[in-house]
Amino acid sequence: MSSKIVILGGGESGAGTAILAKSKGFEVFVSDRGEIKDEYKNVLKSIDVEWEEGKHTESKILDANQVVKSPGIPDNVPLILKLKELGVSVISEIEFAGKFTQAKMIGITGSNGKTTTALLTYQLLKRAGLNVGLAGNIGDSLAKQVALDDKDCYVLELSSFQLDGMFEFKVDVAMILNITPDHLDRYNNDFEQYADSKMRILQNQDHNCHIIYCSDDVAITKRLEDEKYKGIKHPFSIKNDTENGAYVNKENLIIHTNNKFNMKIQELALQGKHNLYNSMAAGIAGKVLELKKEVIRESLSDFQNVEHRLEEVGKVHGITFVNDSKATNVNSTWYALESFQHPIVWIVGGVDKGNDYEMLAELVGDRVKAIVCLGKDNAKIHEAFNDIIEDIVDADTAQDAVNKAYSLSRTGDTVLLSPACASFDLFENYEDRGQQFKKAVKAL
Repeated sequence: MSSKIVILGGGESGAGTAILAKSKGFEVFVSDRGEIKDEYKNVLKSIDVEWEEGKHTESKILDANQVVKSPGIPDNVPLILKLKELGVSVISEIEFAGKFTQAKMIGITGSNGKTTTALLTYQLLKRAGLNVGLAGNIGDSLAKQVALDDKDCYVLELSSFQLDGMFEFKVDVAMILNITPDHLDRYNNDFEQYADSKMRILQNQDHNCHIIYCSDDVAITKRLEDEKYKGIKHPFSIKNDTENGAYVNKENLIIHTNNKFNMKIQELALQGKHNLYNSMAAGIAGKVLELKKEVIRESLSDFQNVEHRLEEVGKVHGITFVNDSKATNVNSTWYALESFQHPIVWIVGGVDKGNDYEMLAELVGDRVKAIVCLGKDNAKIHEAFNDIIEDIVDADTAQDAVNKAYSLSRTGDTVLLSPACASFDLFENYEDRGQQFKKAVKAL
């Protein structure tokens, strides 16, 4: 095993990797071009790891035997290219952590619905009494959990960026929820490249592994025709009956794997078409892991959704305010708009990741009465919807956006923050954007 490890990025995954690497006897150096938060600095100090912030000292980094990089750092930045030229292995935290645990891995990827489905699956396994951890893009890092309190199994939310840095890691039960254009700026604006990244979740599976996937998604089904994917396939669909998977029959959700499970769709805690898909995926995972039907039924019927994802913040004078700040791409926002029957005042905007708003045009025309643009550059949004929506205004703070949306609303309307964009132009991250939105609503 290589002795000197450099960790690029001092956030949750970087600090977790440092804890694990140090506990395994590696020489560890952490480097972050930005600022490292105090909580992570304290962790690094407590385990006596050398670190730097505000720069990357190349001489130290290029001297590494192995580099574990934050998923936020693109593969094509000069430093990473130099490391690869030198033959230094550059991997993700998940890949590194996987070398030190025998746990069963349940991995979830997709452009949308990952967090909800991961939390739902985690709750299912926890309720069944399994010794389970939650990691990936959510919760404590996998590396930290493996180092301090290793579990029998983990539910992992995996982004394409994490999957790009995974090579030998094996996902025993893989879920691919959907593949729609997102983060194309990281993939040379090539959807095929991005879709192939998502499929890396299956790369080390054998015939005993499971593939839970949406058979209504052409990008997924097309790729699964390749014979290199060896896992047992479990399709889920709301359009067709499936074999060995899940489908909808009238008002019932049916999961048909080794034996039949069914429950009424209206009993599901999560409503809306996209959430039906999420519930199907988690339900199949429960069946594949041979959990009791009652456990699956209870988990699917009493689950509490995640913060910043279609979260009802409150009502003011009969106007409902909904925080969907986690919707950082067009497809997520499509699902959000599709979830409401009442007229919507839509707050949208931020850092555009190569968005094509065309797919929203019909839905916006049908359901949206006014738009508030919350971003530094809103030209593309105006251009996309000027001919459809009469009232489009601009705002540069969450408070301003909420006030403008409120004045454009009437009793019975929904004010929906569903930005379809990243948040970094005006906010620290999507959580900060959501918190500021909630604060502004409470101030009305």
